[in-house]
Amino acid sequence: MRVQRHGASCVALLVVWTACATTGPFVWVNDYQEPPSSAGYVIQPGDVLQIRVFNQPDMSGRAKVREDGKISVPFLNDVTAVGFAPNALAQQLQTRLKEYINAPVVTVSLEESRPFSVSIIGEVAKPGVYSVQATAGVLQGLAAAGGFTPYAARDRIFVLRDQPQRARIRFTYEDLGQAAGKAATFRLKPGDVVLVE
Repeated sequence: MRVQRHGASCVALLVVWTACATTGPFVWVNDYQEPPSSAGYVIQPGDVLQIRVFNQPDMSGRAKVREDGKISVPFLNDVTAVGFAPNALAQQLQTRLKEYINAPVVTVSLEESRPFSVSIIGEVAKPGVYSVQATAGVLQGLAAAGGFTPYAARDRIFVLRDQPQRARIRFTYEDLGQAAGKAATFRLKPGDVVLVE
């Protein structure tokens, strides 16, 4: 699904990234080390959570995080979920359910995360900003943009990532197509720019 809004800041960022992307250092995807993240996944609006309360099937089930950041839980009504890691939310629910259940055991897992936007630019059929699923890799991003133009260099595909530190990660179409090495498991993140030279 293509995102239609293009803010001035987004366009400015793309211009800067594009200017920097064609020169300078890069790291091959097989050599790229993901910076450590101590926080882990943080729940966002639109995520779908699986909540399990041990031996309480009527209190277990799926819950979609609303735009106000809350979920509805039996007995507890609305509970704030946004900003918590799934384990931290499970602890919060477990503490609050002690009023109703003797020694509750709660687990919360992320069943489906909210789609996010990435920019696909360069030698692709339809450059633009696209909404992708949280499990999307580079091939899914390229497919969303209609694939390559006849002028695309299939060994010069880059992901430009700005968080938490700037990185220019290089891929080849052959590795992506054959699911070789880290190209097979690499996942796009919100704000990534995919550039095909």
